[in-house]
Amino acid sequence: MPPLSPLYLLRKLLGNERWRRLHVKAAAWAAVGVVVVLLLGSWIIVPFELAAPKATITSFPLALWWSVETATTVGYGDLYPVTVPGRLIAGVVMLVGISVFSIVTASLATWFVGSAAHRAHQVAEALENAERKGRADASGELRALHARFDHLEQLVRHSAAGRGQGAEGPP
Repeated sequence: MPPLSPLYLLRKLLGNERWRRLHVKAAAWAAVGVVVVLLLGSWIIVPFELAAPKATITSFPLALWWSVETATTVGYGDLYPVTVPGRLIAGVVMLVGISVFSIVTASLATWFVGSAAHRAHQVAEALENAERKGRADASGELRALHARFDHLEQLVRHSAAGRGQGAEGPP
């Protein structure tokens, strides 16, 4: 398969680690789903609206523009269904459009929150490592101080014993 073929690029894109995450897959499939619904809704609505009096959706290009307006909830008011089946199709297109934008928004929020959580986890690990290292350093210094004090006590006792005062009395 040539490196620039669409199928090759799609496999490379979907094989990437980022694309394996569920929220990214959901957003991608939702985008594919909305394109399919827009095309099907545009194709299905034209026969219903074409023969209706005062119909504004009379061709596939107009229907496609209407479906994009409807799915994005823009609705300029220049194109609208006048038949009952057309309005039912409009309801489906609206629901799918709103759902897809919700899924994409949730996916973006998940990505942002996931990135922030990953950074917070890294900071927490760094803090734990610093705390562990600090405790080890403090413990080593404490042992060294104890050794010095023990050595000083021995020197004081030895010095006191040499003067005849005994190990318990002050120098």
